[in-house]
Amino acid sequence: MIEQKSGMRYPSIDALLEKVDSKYKLAYIAAKRAKSIQAEGTSLEHSLCKKPVGIALEEVLEDKIQVEFLDKVEE
Repeated sequence: MIEQKSGMRYPSIDALLEKVDSKYKLAYIAAKRAKSIQAEGTSLEHSLCKKPVGIALEEVLEDKIQVEFLDKVEE
């Protein structure tokens, strides 16, 4: 059985910021993915976290989520 982790220590913010260059982008990605995990019930099979946000952050850490942000367009 896999020991599940909770709290803000896993996944590490330092490791996550190596994948995403901004805390704000990371929060956005995690929130959007957590909503879809709750709605669809789809996520990693062997997740160490039990809450949707934690699972979403694990997916970011494992490169299961790719997001492209567009640069601001000048008017």
